[in-house]
Amino acid sequence: MPLRPFSRDQRWLLPPSLDELMPEDHPARFVAAFVEAVSMEGWAGIERGGDPLGRPAYDPRAMLCIWLYGFMTGVRSSRKLEVACGDQIPYLWLSGLQRPDHNTLWRFYGAHRKEMRKLFKRTVKAAVGLGLVDLALQAVDGTRIQGNASRHRSYDRKGLESLLKRTEAAIADLEAQNRSGGEGAPPRLPEALSKAEKLKAQVNAALERIKDEEGLEEINLTDGEAGLVKGRQGVMAGYNAQAAVSPLNSEVAGGSGRLITATGVVAGSYDYGQAIPMLREAEATVGQKAEVSLMDAGYHSGPNLRECEQQGYVVLMAESQDRALANPYHKDRFVYEAQSDSYLCPCGQRLTFRYISRRKGRPESRVYRAGRGVCRACPAFGQCTKDKGLGRGVEIGAYEAELRRNRDRMATEEGKAVYRQRKELPEPVFGILKELQGARRFLLRGLENVLAEWDLLAATFNLRTLFRVWQRRQESGRAQFFGISVP
Repeated sequence: MPLRPFSRDQRWLLPPSLDELMPEDHPARFVAAFVEAVSMEGWAGIERGGDPLGRPAYDPRAMLCIWLYGFMTGVRSSRKLEVACGDQIPYLWLSGLQRPDHNTLWRFYGAHRKEMRKLFKRTVKAAVGLGLVDLALQAVDGTRIQGNASRHRSYDRKGLESLLKRTEAAIADLEAQNRSGGEGAPPRLPEALSKAEKLKAQVNAALERIKDEEGLEEINLTDGEAGLVKGRQGVMAGYNAQAAVSPLNSEVAGGSGRLITATGVVAGSYDYGQAIPMLREAEATVGQKAEVSLMDAGYHSGPNLRECEQQGYVVLMAESQDRALANPYHKDRFVYEAQSDSYLCPCGQRLTFRYISRRKGRPESRVYRAGRGVCRACPAFGQCTKDKGLGRGVEIGAYEAELRRNRDRMATEEGKAVYRQRKELPEPVFGILKELQGARRFLLRGLENVLAEWDLLAATFNLRTLFRVWQRRQESGRAQFFGISVP
């Protein structure tokens, strides 16, 4: 078989246009179409004409396209973006053959990243306006992401006090080394002494925060707002990133897909405090409540279930005590009689109210017990209870009714079928964000900056989803996509 002619010194008779090198269905074209539909004055107050004085600035449309396409493809560093703008055709096309350096790219991102958060809501509103979002179902979940800090720089109060003592001793030693008889002080502090002084100031500020802020037990000296969170790789200094995810309407979208409809970031590992904020955020972004919201056991609590009911949210929450619920003598199988304020156990014995339990850090609960000797004579003794003195007790908390209603919904065949869809919604989204968009670690520090970074990751994930719909519409001859009125 003959070989094709090959030469790296080949010259063009007529130079091709840059546009010819970009496929018609390339995601970079979609990013450009999205940016062209965005009013720069509306989201960032940028004047397209630029400042008449000084050196000509880069067009903000080009800068925004570079950052959005970078976040879509996992290139989130300004230095890597600088390299990409010099040797990758999609970036060359988006920038119009211009090559902004990393400082210019970073200045644009630093000045506008908080305003870029609005782009996330715009992607959701565009999808809702086109009827792409299936509003019947959504799932809320969180994922732990490493921060731009080491966990070894996290200290509790005792650790900070010990570090402060060591730092002060090091400063005294360095000062002694720099003293010299009869000579004046050096014009600037030596580097080691300067670093030690800065560390001392950091430690003192951290100690003040721990003393002043209730509930703050540990603080990271690199990123003071990062918390210790447990991920698959172990404990790390990072954040708990939250997302509400809805499926696409397959009939309108021409296929399957997922869309992030709400975001949030907290420093703690626990999810239960984010249930209501995420549901409210999703409702505000989409414009209406989802018919059913799915959450795992991390969000399960009586207060959450009660507030969901009060605010009209229909939720299905898993519990961490599934094995206990399978016990034939679980307290859910005890029947309450309001007239006598008592419970009947599965064996027909009556448990009457005895006292109110008050324990530190827990809400009050009512305790019901059978009479002395009743349980010992029962054939279920040993399986229902092993307490020979007091017998079986049932503790009823303030949120018992809400907990039982949620268990009843989860126990139905319909509830089980709906809840099985939870894993198909947020978990693949987190996988794409981490594997394809490089979100295994935040690059910025501080909760506000991290939230802006997470929102831009979510916005570009939604652009990936909308791009696939755009591709399908191109194939069917309906390429118009952003020509709808989106606030």
